[in-house]
Amino acid sequence: MKGFRQGLDSTENMGKSIAVFGTGSDVGKSIITTALCRFLFEKKIDVAPFKAQNMSNNSGVTPEGLEIGRAQIVQAEASGIPPHVDMNPILLKPTSEVGAQVVLLGKPLENHTAVEYHEKKKSFFSCASAALDRLRSVHEIVVMEGAGSCAEVNLMQQDIVNFQMAEYADAPVILVADIHRGGVFAQIVGTLACMSAQEKERIRGVIINRFRGDLSLFDEGIRWLEKKTGKTIFGVLPWFHHIRIEEEDSVVIEKTDTPPAVSGDTLMIAVIRLPHISNFTDFHPLSDINGISLHFIDKPMDLSVFGAVVLPGSKNTRSDLHWLQKTGWAEKVIEHASKGGYILGICGGYQMLGLMIHDPDGLEDSSGSSHGLGLLPVETTLSAPKTTTLTSFSWDDQAGTGYEIHMGQTIRGDAKPLFQVHSQNQTLCSHEEGCINKDSRIMGTYIHGLFDMPAITRKWLETIGHGHIHVDKTGGLAAREREYEELSKHFQKYINTELILDLL
Repeated sequence: MKGFRQGLDSTENMGKSIAVFGTGSDVGKSIITTALCRFLFEKKIDVAPFKAQNMSNNSGVTPEGLEIGRAQIVQAEASGIPPHVDMNPILLKPTSEVGAQVVLLGKPLENHTAVEYHEKKKSFFSCASAALDRLRSVHEIVVMEGAGSCAEVNLMQQDIVNFQMAEYADAPVILVADIHRGGVFAQIVGTLACMSAQEKERIRGVIINRFRGDLSLFDEGIRWLEKKTGKTIFGVLPWFHHIRIEEEDSVVIEKTDTPPAVSGDTLMIAVIRLPHISNFTDFHPLSDINGISLHFIDKPMDLSVFGAVVLPGSKNTRSDLHWLQKTGWAEKVIEHASKGGYILGICGGYQMLGLMIHDPDGLEDSSGSSHGLGLLPVETTLSAPKTTTLTSFSWDDQAGTGYEIHMGQTIRGDAKPLFQVHSQNQTLCSHEEGCINKDSRIMGTYIHGLFDMPAITRKWLETIGHGHIHVDKTGGLAAREREYEELSKHFQKYINTELILDLL
């Protein structure tokens, strides 16, 4: 981490904090935090993101090989600094309706039910507070992201992400509301009504997100809100389609679609929307390529219209494998393979394509073994410790980078590997990774982020018979940098950033 404050321990000399809270889940807190980080970075301010506790199966790996939420990696990139585990000290990765794997300071701790986790909140808050202090000691500004609604009255006493953390940091709070979902006046007024006087005082203003239409039509709404609540409306942010920022929550893909009939040379790609899907952002770069139509689907259907089918990552691989088998998806995938279809499995999807998955210690849920789809001659045993690496590799003569997050090992035997790995977490190595069948139609790998690499994307498209599709030469961080710049422009155009700077 960088910053002129490095080495200062006194709280008086620590950097300032500002918090971004929401009236609910998926109102745009992560995007607003990213935009604010980028705006401050462009102002030559040394800024870092922070989220005390994140609940998401969309995670990534820091340069030290530690696991944090993907949103904080995005926000660190927007801030112009490497991601660090202190930016997201507690990560909860749901494995069931009532349980989650707890990742503490980048390393898996154990699986907890919600009740078990709440019983340990005091120690987790201490851990998060120490991480925040370390960030504030080396950065001028820390932008803190809240979680869900900041006014869940039944949870507020146990909430270590929102007001308890803002009070610890003495951070002014920006409240974000989503007008697109409707009821924005009730969102804002109702949220404030659920707060104590002290909490309400900490809210310094509101950003209204995802507006559609003529902004002038909302002028009267702004005046009403400011008079009713006594809070400043910092601005109204219009909906945008021209900027692509990685989303944190899989709620953005919960509305799956029925693919339309597409003619011509358009490549239809299906990503099967598993119940415990993880790292769905692997596929964002594909959706930006002209000539590709990407669809997340959850209802079993004939796959013959698709040029490629993808089994994505999963936080509960055996459970999702059983879901494939129970719903009829397994039969559809196997049928697609038998007819010469192309299938790619990533991480948990790779494991499902194999012969067997063993979980002798019950790391995901209950112990036992499950028969895979039998499309690749590999066998997986889930075991600790978790592999978390930044990985450089090559596919024949094409070089790429990505990251791995998985439990256990997969034995390939004499089958053909997909990639050659050259380094992990900046340590040189040489070993084979993944698997590809004899006719190159079924492939599996543990490496996420493949399609961030234009060369690897082109290689894959060529392999599945669509090498004619043009892939932009700019990918990875360079491509994301353009999006952060556009997001900052959009933010500054519609938000009164001078009022926000005054808070600091």
